[in-house]
Amino acid sequence: MKATYMKRWMMTIALMLCMAMSGQATAAPKVHTFEVGKGHFLLDGKPFVIKAAEIHYLRIPHQYWEHRIKMCKAMGMNTICAYVFWNIHEQEPGKYDFTGDRDLAHFVSLCQKHGLWVILRPGPYSCAEWEMGGFPWWLLKDNDIRLRSQDPDFIKPAIRFQREIERQLRPYKLENGGNIIMVQVENEFGSYGTDKGYMAELRDSLRSIGWGGVPMFQCDWSSNFENNALPDLTWTLNFGSNADVLREFTRLKELRPDMPLMCSEYWSGWFDGWGQAHQKRSSEPMVRGIGTMMEHDISFSLYMTHGGTSFGQWAGANNTGFVPDCTSYDYDAPIDEQGNATEKYYQLREVLQRYSDTRLPAVPKPLPVISIPEVAFTEFAPLMAGDNLPEPIESEVVKPMEMYDHGYGSIIYATTLPAVGEGSLLRITDMCDYARVYIDGQLIGQLYRGNGYETTLRLPATTEGQRLDIYIEAMGRINYSRLIHDRKGITERVEIIALSAQGHQLTYDLRHWQVRLLPVDYGFVQSRHYGHVEAARQEGYYRAHFRLKHTGDTYIDMSSWGKGLVWVNGHCLGRFWQIGPQQTLFLPGCWLEKGDNEIIVMDIVGPEVPALSGLDHPIIDNLRRELLPTDAVKGVALPTRKAKSAKPANESVGNDAAPGAK
Repeated sequence: MKATYMKRWMMTIALMLCMAMSGQATAAPKVHTFEVGKGHFLLDGKPFVIKAAEIHYLRIPHQYWEHRIKMCKAMGMNTICAYVFWNIHEQEPGKYDFTGDRDLAHFVSLCQKHGLWVILRPGPYSCAEWEMGGFPWWLLKDNDIRLRSQDPDFIKPAIRFQREIERQLRPYKLENGGNIIMVQVENEFGSYGTDKGYMAELRDSLRSIGWGGVPMFQCDWSSNFENNALPDLTWTLNFGSNADVLREFTRLKELRPDMPLMCSEYWSGWFDGWGQAHQKRSSEPMVRGIGTMMEHDISFSLYMTHGGTSFGQWAGANNTGFVPDCTSYDYDAPIDEQGNATEKYYQLREVLQRYSDTRLPAVPKPLPVISIPEVAFTEFAPLMAGDNLPEPIESEVVKPMEMYDHGYGSIIYATTLPAVGEGSLLRITDMCDYARVYIDGQLIGQLYRGNGYETTLRLPATTEGQRLDIYIEAMGRINYSRLIHDRKGITERVEIIALSAQGHQLTYDLRHWQVRLLPVDYGFVQSRHYGHVEAARQEGYYRAHFRLKHTGDTYIDMSSWGKGLVWVNGHCLGRFWQIGPQQTLFLPGCWLEKGDNEIIVMDIVGPEVPALSGLDHPIIDNLRRELLPTDAVKGVALPTRKAKSAKPANESVGNDAAPGAK
């Protein structure tokens, strides 16, 4: 933010004036050079092999940044590589937040303090299993927007944000005595499309903004890097630890024989998705690949060296049939989610020590870990109770969340029903992402987009005027492929498909909705109307307090709970879901207090027992797919002929329409 930026510069100037007045010398910061030479990167004119650790400052509490940076240096890294996720810094158009856990300049300054260079990946697209690949949700308020293109409605705010990043990081540019040595243009665009004009516009804007003083690069795979390769950018490749390292560079070396080689993402592990098995990757091929790169002076960035946690609502979703990403971004990385060195870490440290001219620093001590005794919840606020719900928005037809100016959290669509017979079908096109359907307050079924685009639910017989409530939770926007245009809630319509007494098909297009928006803000959940907990298996907000004599990192055991979010002392730990594989949530000790602490759990399914405890270890490999919702009607052949009856007030009668492709 402007005030933060000015304050930082004023403090620097004041310190220099004080030193001058006291007679102390004020040496100018040493200015380094970094260039792309013939076959080598050149740091101050000398060959330099980049050994980069990818860590994401936004997945780590800022109190722990220095610890993680020191862990990377002790493993043998000389550089930190980091994405800048646009959506967390600009949650409203034109309003930037670079404070606290979002203080990018402070993170870069800590890297410089510990003698590490920085590779900046400012996007605007990131991927990284992050919500919408880093794009802000409000871009989707424009129905016609074309993401990752030269569409002015996309490119103008993207470049505006790039300009703000440069302003925040100006003191840390190489020509100003800083430590940023390379800047990436976009990210793996070859797997999205072919548009050299778009890539050129981003390149030119980054230069005009002020990044022309360091090499800029673009990364892709060996199979597609030529699609968008610009001749004046450095080309780097991304691949996993099972790849044949030297073979990956064959084509690039043919086209650019004098270019330094770099693997800009060398995948150390993989990410987890809800309802899928926990991912593990052997250390042997990874260590062998790093050794090969060191032997041939190939630079690399290890993705991830430390994954961390996608706190709050920031986990994205994979595009393989829609698989939302788990909160833990442990990634089976050398430094685990809590910041501990793993066996992978020590194996890599041994290899990198062999290629270091100096003895590596000692490995930092692990941060303290505690267990929290069982916490019983005594306060409860019902999820669907009228006095706990925000005021409704009147809406003739259903619209996606974004069209109600709602970015994250949940949405409730409510209307009245016509009279239909038992066995009629409720069809939602399209439902994104997890729905619970109620008639007069009674749950009648669940739908989950991850079960093959579920859209249809069988209804009981209804009488005219009964109330229909559709509660929908947004579970993270897809972060990869063209499916990143991922609007939430209900994107098209809600229909009831029934048969008349004469056997004709009736299609009721439900209208006249009341829409309620449930955000994920702590202020919202904290201000619900809490009473006494009377029973388990209730959907709603649970609140309790617990006392601690000592603080430390811990893992909140959510295995007896259903599905939702957790806040501790105002910090949102992220999503939990009983299906696993993740059954615990990482709670950093820096968010705990000696004495009283507050915990709030929003559970939209309901817990087995309204109690939990904190463990000294994670549970991220316990898959319980049998708990997935199974109420959807699958494989139903819906009739398509036109009905022959009159049209009630909230009903349309006509041909079936296929669900719209996203």
